[in-house]
Formats: sequence, structure tokens, C-alpha cells
Amino acid sequence: MRDPQRVKEILQSMQKAGSNTIQVISDFDMTLTRFAYNGKRCPTCHNILDNSKLITEECKEKLKDLLNTYYPIEIDCARSIEEKLPLMVEWWTKAHELLVQQKIKKDLLAMVVRESDAMLRDGYQLFFDHLHKHSIPLLIFSAGIGDILEEVIRQAGVFHPNVKVFSNYMDFDETGVLKAFKGELIHIYNKREGALLNTGHFQELRTRPNVLLLGDSLGDLTMADGVQDMENILKIGFLNDKVEERKQSYLNSYDIVLMKDETMDVPNAILLYLTGNK
Repeated sequence: MRDPQRVKEILQSMQKAGSNTIQVISDFDMTLTRFAYNGKRCPTCHNILDNSKLITEECKEKLKDLLNTYYPIEIDCARSIEEKLPLMVEWWTKAHELLVQQKIKKDLLAMVVRESDAMLRDGYQLFFDHLHKHSIPLLIFSAGIGDILEEVIRQAGVFHPNVKVFSNYMDFDETGVLKAFKGELIHIYNKREGALLNTGHFQELRTRPNVLLLGDSLGDLTMADGVQDMENILKIGFLNDKVEERKQSYLNSYDIVLMKDETMDVPNAILLYLTGNK
């Protein structure tokens, strides 16, 4: 924490206001899911599909080339967000075009998730269940693939009614084959626009001006920009990769930075505190 006193003040203010004034806004890949397990990288929503039997070897190679080209740009501290933005759009657009060419069948997605190494962070059960128990809305905001994301949390048994997902959803034809992706592309750096496009959601939550935000990239910090009349926001950042190089920029932007932490222990402790440990 750059400023522990400030964190303490935000937490006290949120606790005093009560859990019915709180909403949680979180990224998904590498925030609610693990970054690595036993030294091996865990898959994102896109990786789950990219690594599956539904994708030809040739397509896998092309997707890997895209990753090797664009991921270093995504995590490069020396480049500005403005500079990265068009390149991220390029990456996501090319990747989605390749996936559409694969004629993916909707009814095979559940199997793909089941056979993958997708893992939610340790302590996810308490996190999801506690929010549900206290009727605290959880908005998951993801640049991944909504259909896969929902399947991951469904199979983990935590897709409760208080969970809402904003993400990139697949559009299937009448025979259940992927033909396109729906709507505007959500990528790592336009979550703010996504938040503002979905003002209806935030309108419903006007009585919840206290926000707990969880992310793993600096692009995630704008996810709460649609919240109206915000009173408090506590931002928790998972710093998973290139820790030393990025530590300072994360400490400058997030209230709490969790370095190489594969658990939900800190968010869970905060939630328990905010709900009076009930």
C-alpha cells in the first residue's frame, strides 16, 4: 500500500455506510482466475478456446504469433496507453476473426471449459458466496469471451443471480455455429467506454455509491467510471507479471497491490470486514 492510512479511512467509511451501499466491480482473467499454478501459466478465456480441440493446429500457430507480437506491448511500461490502444484493438480483432473462421459450435463450449486448466483463485467460493449471501452486486467486466467466462463460473458453482457480466459475446447462427462476435469490442483499454455504454446497469445501482474494484492491469482502473455519485472506491490490483518493473506504477494507481498472490484472501478479508464479519 502506498498510503495505508488512506486505505483504513476508505474501509471505515464504507463499513459505516453498510453493505447495502456496496457494489463490487472486477476484471476476470488473472484477477478472479489464477495467473499460474505450480509454476505453469493458467489460461485466460481466450486461451481456453485457443488451446482446445475446436481449433486447428494452423489457427493455434497464428494465435500464438499474435500473442508473441502483442502481449509484450500490452505489458510494456515504456509505452503510453494511447500508443497501445490501436494495437490492442488490432490484436483482439485479428484473434476474433481467426476464431470465427473455425466454425466453433456452441454446444461444445462446456466441454472445452471442463477439459481446460482454468482455475479461479483460491478462496473464490467464499468471495462469490459471501457477495451473494449479502446481496452485493458483482459486475465482472472482461475483455475475454463472455460465453467461456460464464461457463467457468457456472462449472465452479458460483454463477449466482447477483453476478452480471459485461464481455465479448459470441454470436451463433441458427445451427449453433459461431458467425461473429456481438456488439462493440471490449478490450483492455476501453472498459471506461463499456462502463459508460451500460449506464442502465449503473442507474439501477445508484443506491450503491461505494465500490470495491479488483483488477490486474492499469486499464482496469476505469471500470467504475459509469458509477454515479460515487462516495468511496477501494482499488485492489493483482500484479502478476513483470513485478519489479511495474510495481511503482501499480502502487501509484491502486490502493492495495497484491504481488504474486494467487488467492482471494485480501479481498475476502475486506468483504468480511465490510459486512461486519457475518
